Amino acid sequence: MASPDFSLSVADCPLIQVEAWDGTLGQFESSLSAALGTGLPASVGETVRHKNLLIIRVAPRRLWLALDDGAQAPSLAIDPDLGCSVCLGEGRVRFSLAGADIASVLSTCIAVDWHAPTSAPGRAVQTSFHHVPVLLLRTGETSCDLVAPRSFARSLHDWLADG
Repeated sequence: MASPDFSLSVADCPLIQVEAWDGTLGQFESSLSAALGTGLPASVGETVRHKNLLIIRVAPRRLWLALDDGAQAPSLAIDPDLGCSVCLGEGRVRFSLAGADIASVLSTCIAVDWHAPTSAPGRAVQTSFHHVPVLLLRTGETSCDLVAPRSFARSLHDWLADG
């Protein structure tokens, strides 16, 4: 779908989840930050962009590493005493939405206040889209990405295209 007021595209979403075990967060974050060569987001919903990687804190001890299209995954050696990592990319897609009407289109399918500080550009919000869990990544004033389970991609795409 493309119009002057709204555009939509869907693509694969290379994604790695890393998580610290209870009681190891400080050591885990120090190790991960050194391995990635950058600081980590401090609180849930914050993101940090580093090279071809967006680091998203999705829970107090859990981060998602979203790779740009075509980017090579970082080589991570997570100490099994501190935490773990798992690739989630095979099971996720990324919807990219943009346009002046994005807030009204999204208001028909998700419960996120587009104008709240918690959903400002550069922030991430976990919500649901027609009973499907999604992560909204606010990428600009009139743009965002939705990371959603691949098994629901067709129905979510149809819902957005009809909106």
